[in-house]
Amino acid sequence: MAVPHGDHVDYAHDRHLHRPHDGHVDECEATGHTRHDGHPHQHGAGCGHVSVPHSDHVDYVHDGCRHAAHEDHWDEH
Repeated sequence: MAVPHGDHVDYAHDRHLHRPHDGHVDECEATGHTRHDGHPHQHGAGCGHVSVPHSDHVDYVHDGCRHAAHEDHWDEH
C-alpha cells in the first residue's frame, strides 16, 4: 500500500513503512512527538480514511498525513 508522507511516498509492508532511497529501502519512521491539535474527527473502522497497520497500532491517512491515536489526541506522522 502506498502512503503519501511529506515529500515522498512510503510503502506499508509487514507493519512497517518503507521508503525507497538511493537503490535500497529504508524504514521510514517518525521521530519525536508531533501532536495534531484541532482534529475533532475520530478515526476508526468505517471512518472513510485508509487504515495502515503500523507496528503495534493503526495509522489513518488523512490530508496527506498519517494520524495515530496517542493518549487523548492524535499524533501526526
